Amino acid sequence: MEFIIAETAGFCFGVSRAIDTVYDNVKECKTKIYTLGPIIHNKQVVDDLHSKGVDAIDSIKDIKDEKSKVVVRTHGIAKEVYNELEINNIEYIDATCPYVRKIHKIVEKHYNDGYRIIIVGNREHPEVIGINGWCNNSAIIVDNVEDVKEKLKCTDKTCVVAQTTINREKWDDITRYIKSHCQEALIFDTICSATNLRQSEAEKIAKQVDIMLVIGGKHSSNTQKLAEICSRYCKDTYHIETFEELPQNLNLSDKKIGITAGASTPAWIIKEVINKMTEKENLKTNDAEMSFAEAFEQSLITLNTGDIVKGTVIGVSNNEVYVDLGFKSDGIIHISELTDDPSVSPEDIVKVGDEIEVFVVRVDDGEGNVLLSKKKLDSIKGWEMIESSFNNKATVKGKVIEIVNGGIIVLVNGIRVFVPASQVSDRYVSDLNGFLKQNVSLHIIDLNKKKKRAVGSVRAVIEEEKEKKAEEFWNNVEVGKRYSGVVKKLTDFGAFVDLGGVDGLIHISELSWSKIKHPSEVLKEGDVAEVYISELDKEKKRISLGFKKAEDNPWVIAKSKFNLGDVVKCKVVRLVPFGAFVELIPGVDGLIHISQIANKRIGKPADVLSIGQEVEAKIIEMDLDNQKISLSIRELPGTQDIPAEENTADKKEKDEDQRISF
Repeated sequence: MEFIIAETAGFCFGVSRAIDTVYDNVKECKTKIYTLGPIIHNKQVVDDLHSKGVDAIDSIKDIKDEKSKVVVRTHGIAKEVYNELEINNIEYIDATCPYVRKIHKIVEKHYNDGYRIIIVGNREHPEVIGINGWCNNSAIIVDNVEDVKEKLKCTDKTCVVAQTTINREKWDDITRYIKSHCQEALIFDTICSATNLRQSEAEKIAKQVDIMLVIGGKHSSNTQKLAEICSRYCKDTYHIETFEELPQNLNLSDKKIGITAGASTPAWIIKEVINKMTEKENLKTNDAEMSFAEAFEQSLITLNTGDIVKGTVIGVSNNEVYVDLGFKSDGIIHISELTDDPSVSPEDIVKVGDEIEVFVVRVDDGEGNVLLSKKKLDSIKGWEMIESSFNNKATVKGKVIEIVNGGIIVLVNGIRVFVPASQVSDRYVSDLNGFLKQNVSLHIIDLNKKKKRAVGSVRAVIEEEKEKKAEEFWNNVEVGKRYSGVVKKLTDFGAFVDLGGVDGLIHISELSWSKIKHPSEVLKEGDVAEVYISELDKEKKRISLGFKKAEDNPWVIAKSKFNLGDVVKCKVVRLVPFGAFVELIPGVDGLIHISQIANKRIGKPADVLSIGQEVEAKIIEMDLDNQKISLSIRELPGTQDIPAEENTADKKEKDEDQRISF
């Protein structure tokens, strides 16, 4: 006889959580406890709770004791029921499955945003009734494609959700139709990931066995669906709540038998069925033959507080991560045990299907949750890594999560490392807030594992990298080599450029072919500048950089633009006793000698010309290699004296001539 037992058999995390909640309150609470409806769809559990004084009621109107406490079951309730509890000042404990609570939020939000709500599920199921209560009981509830065709207007803005335990195949058929016929449909796959895994595993096992046993409540939706799936692939499928419901004439000898159980089936019921089957068949335990009970027990791992184990993420909510450990119950990581980084959510760290290694914080009696911590494990491994990095002076990476007095806190592999302000950068930083949420590299410069204290330095890494870059730079640098650098600092005499760990200077005279008063007229700090090495002193570690491009040299442009004998328009820019300097193009000046300004003798250029005046002149000499151009106004054909503002001597002479003439 061969047995295959589903790893996913039994309580899911939501049911386990709810059952734990009730039993814990039975032990601690002296008041009467009620559950709004059966806490789970399992008669044996409900009967056991009843024997301990916990009664299931259909409505809060059925509460008879003034001092009492109500537990909201895993299936959840409508919004109006919460309101009723509040109005009547009834103390309650909310054991709603986190997956179901998530659906409530989706439905409420999109209903308020004007969407028509579609729930794929059984309209009589308490979970569906509760979900419908978050959209004012206005949802369209469908169970097959025909329902959709009949009830849905595809012109509506539609929001589609699923009962968490709905059959995956049914969901796919319905949503496929909605996608192809409705343009404005938001579809949220809210089937519980544990349900998916349970159904997939049940199908896989059913295909391999001669007899398939599905253990769980007859009113349990997810157990019914397991039985439905298994019966497609194994004709001898039996849905039973207890061993007594199994046909007593069933021959189990020489058969391959599969076992699974619904999410609301406690482990003790599964064990009881297995043990009684073992007794009935009088199976002997040896190396070749194993009892059901042993097969079941061996399919589950044993956990102890302090264990480090691996599991598969089966669910992620805003505050918790749910992990399948291959144990009797699923594990839960609260967000406080996931990370110290306040800026991330659980979904930023793990996804459904991820394999995760965790630390076991607490193991309960086998019927409830296993509390896990990723943070504790990260801390254990983190300190090992931090200690190794400290001893080997290795670089580590982390994220700045907090600004504190005198420095910053960097999270490195789950360890909080303090970096003093003086070690945050290789330059003075007045405001550390700019580093928040930034990823940084650092060295551990002080460590006290006993006090759980680590001090780091970002500055050390920056300086180390600069030294490496500088060494590489000086080994390869040569005059004429071109670099793309970042302008680091501006001074009155030039601009300092970071070439990659080494700074070079562009003198102000090298910044422009035109005369400038300050480097800021050409560059600003942070600019990327294309430069070349013009001078180099390796001993003194000094570098002079060239920035001006030869092709932009105005004298090169002048060589292609002007010829001897050309008549050009130019502007007077400077007057000197021996002539006038004129600008032909920006950066190129020529001289009109005093003898070439007018057809008559003049005392000084200002007698005829003024600064800013535009004139025409003829190029009479060119020596571009020495940057000299001579021009003449008097050689222009038909040139007459150029009138300028009259000076006092001219005016006096003119007045005397007029008096003599008169």
